Amino acid sequence: MGALVNDVISHEGIAMLNHLTPPQIRAPFAHYSHGVEVTAGARLLFVSGQLGIDPNDHIPDGAEAQARLCFGNIDAVLAEAGMTRADIIRFNAYVTARDHLPGYMRARDAFIAGIEPPPASTLMIVSGFAREEFVVEVEAIAAAAPHEG
Repeated sequence: MGALVNDVISHEGIAMLNHLTPPQIRAPFAHYSHGVEVTAGARLLFVSGQLGIDPNDHIPDGAEAQARLCFGNIDAVLAEAGMTRADIIRFNAYVTARDHLPGYMRARDAFIAGIEPPPASTLMIVSGFAREEFVVEVEAIAAAAPHEG
């Protein structure tokens, strides 16, 4: 009984990532992989939890709007590291109520649309954040090939 593995070839023909969805456990509930193995030599990026706030300190109402800002912030950090959405290997997301799950999921699914196989993902309901206006926080981990030269 082996795991279903999808290798992503990303650097000089060497598989940098192995996405794992073992057949002996239940399939993922949504668009994510159960596990992602990063092989030796990859660059790792850990993106701190991002909140739904814009550069002018505006916090929109609703989980979907806040999640879109969270993912936009993650895009900016990825770009600063010379990475893309396709390099994300894991999300950890937090919402303050079960009612926020659909809005968060719409934003997340739009953000990773077309990325196959998808990253690993965890979504938790928490009691709150530093400011009560925040209803979503998202952190990410990404891995990519080493910088050239």
